[in-house]
Amino acid sequence: MTDKNNERVYKMSFAGVYPMYIAKAEKKGRTKDEVDEIIYWLTGYDASSLNALLENKTNFETFFNNAPLLNPNVSKITGVICGYRVEDITDPIIQKVRYLDKLIDELAKGKPMDKILRS
Repeated sequence: MTDKNNERVYKMSFAGVYPMYIAKAEKKGRTKDEVDEIIYWLTGYDASSLNALLENKTNFETFFNNAPLLNPNVSKITGVICGYRVEDITDPIIQKVRYLDKLIDELAKGKPMDKILRS
């Protein structure tokens, strides 16, 4: 991924992508609550802080830079997403975006929540 593409992702509104995460999950019989649970697990946000971020149309860079607590088990998220191995991505913001993409993908593929949340 080029720096120009990274910059585009940084500035992308999380609120603009969030409905796509939900749609992807619901299309496969999963729920918005499960998407939210993944986001809470990954970032440490709760329902009220997530809603505030969505209302403010917070971009991905701010979303991840201000996350209360990145889950200590993120290193257990491995594999390929969008043609990149998540564990090999060097840009910290892009890696966190891809972690989230990977977890939503696993949800849509029917993986059990305890496995998705690396319990």
